[in-house]
Amino acid sequence: MSTATIHAAEYPIEKVLSDDYVFTIPKYQRPYSWTTEQAELLYDDLLLTLQQSTGSVDTLNPYFLGSIVLIKGDNPEAEVVDGQQRLTTLTILLAVLREMVPSDVATNFTAFLYEKGNMLKGTQDRYRLTLRERDADFFRTNIQNEKGINNLKGLQTSVTSSQRNIRENALLFAAKIEELGESERIRLAMFIIKRCFLVVVRTPDFDSAYRIFSVLNDRGLDLTHSDILKAEVIGNIPAAKQDTYTEKWEEAEDELGREEFKELFGHIRMIFRKRKLEKSVLEEVRKYVNPTKDPERFMDKVLIPMANAMKDITSLGYESSTFAEEINRMFKLLQRVDNSDWMPPAILYMSMYHNNPAELLKFLSKLERLAMGLLILRANVNERLERYGQLLELIESNLTGLYSSNSPLDLTDNEKKDIIATLDGPFYPITKIRLPVMLRLDEELSGGNASYNYKVLSVEHVLPQNPKLNSQWMSWYPDQTLREATVHRIGNLALLSRAKNSQAGNLDFDRKKQEYFVKKGISPFAITTQVLQEKEWSYDILQKRQKSLLDKLIHVWDLQ
Repeated sequence: MSTATIHAAEYPIEKVLSDDYVFTIPKYQRPYSWTTEQAELLYDDLLLTLQQSTGSVDTLNPYFLGSIVLIKGDNPEAEVVDGQQRLTTLTILLAVLREMVPSDVATNFTAFLYEKGNMLKGTQDRYRLTLRERDADFFRTNIQNEKGINNLKGLQTSVTSSQRNIRENALLFAAKIEELGESERIRLAMFIIKRCFLVVVRTPDFDSAYRIFSVLNDRGLDLTHSDILKAEVIGNIPAAKQDTYTEKWEEAEDELGREEFKELFGHIRMIFRKRKLEKSVLEEVRKYVNPTKDPERFMDKVLIPMANAMKDITSLGYESSTFAEEINRMFKLLQRVDNSDWMPPAILYMSMYHNNPAELLKFLSKLERLAMGLLILRANVNERLERYGQLLELIESNLTGLYSSNSPLDLTDNEKKDIIATLDGPFYPITKIRLPVMLRLDEELSGGNASYNYKVLSVEHVLPQNPKLNSQWMSWYPDQTLREATVHRIGNLALLSRAKNSQAGNLDFDRKKQEYFVKKGISPFAITTQVLQEKEWSYDILQKRQKSLLDKLIHVWDLQ
């Protein structure tokens, strides 16, 4: 265990962004990820604190920005283990302020962004903060260098996610600062430089810095388990290959998106563990996946293939000369399920059979059936995870039994009976399943070509729940018991591309069809068009439709 000295102290920003520190973001760090939401919160909080007093900036209460963790010896060079987001955002804010004050004032800002080189001494500009290699030039050109902010407004070139965040945050700050007067802009800059403090924690080696980093993360600060695992995995790869594997990691993260990339590790954990999470994702990935044992193999055989698989699933982006459309349709159907417990088997199978579209389609069709079946049965999370854990074991150990009748991928006879009973009963009150099932039906009725790009989708009764006493409905359904037994069944339901309206929902049948179920004389839903084609909505018609729709679902999911 390292016995390196750990030093911690509070410093104002004027000390942090001085010749005492030359910050670099190491290659294993995640990209800059603060969005305008976090940047705006910081700015608004700083401005609110400043505006609570009209006195001298020197008399204001100190404002604490949190901590940063550094690997730093006696020289100014410092690797940022934790604190990249704050340092980068503060640099952006100061750079924007520099562009929005008079030129004679602006020159005072540059010292906090970089140390100017001296031609006579033969020294070059030395930047206070250098981002990761992929973003360093962009940051220098568009943020740290004078007039760089002006480049961002018309920037049309392709940028990374971190560069996009840098640009959007800079433009946000510019819009906010535009609202301030000149003296208030200068006062804000003075407040940041003189009265905003960071706790700087430094140690000369990675091990002790990483321990501090882990403790801070456990307390809910910036870093995620994917960031920590990145440091561990890349740190255990030979130095000559670290750049290559860092680039692979970051490309996968950029392609998938930061939040989904973080979720990927939870799915990988499930693929290896095959049981419900008992501790933290980080602990269980370390224990059951053990990515540092053979980090190159983990990257090449696990992380990259599974990240690619998850991207295909979430973006509906699978490509193949055959069955691609059908496979992406299965992904779309699976995403209607109200949980993502089906994702680990899908990722594993995709990563194993990516080049076998026929086998993929066969498996995904069965997986969609299982996922929707468990949803309709209202299986709880423990039941779902146990079932998917069994499926993962079978995928890895005995593919010959994957499609047998006793496979965890199949529905049991009792499950099929219970699903049919639910679909044939009072279906509407089961809120979590009514829309996914109705959309599934509509897609089948439309030949699988329907798209649902509507802001609002709702399920509506044809026969109203509470028809008026003198209405046409009461002549068709005079018996209250029969009406109550019928009103919530699938046969009495339709889809709307608008919010529900209880008053319109009680209109008589003809008016309801013309004024409520259609827009410009048509409905975009095949299942609703069925209703429009009927001249009346008698009990016999409703029962006939109930049987037809139920038979369709029984056929789609092979429930008999």
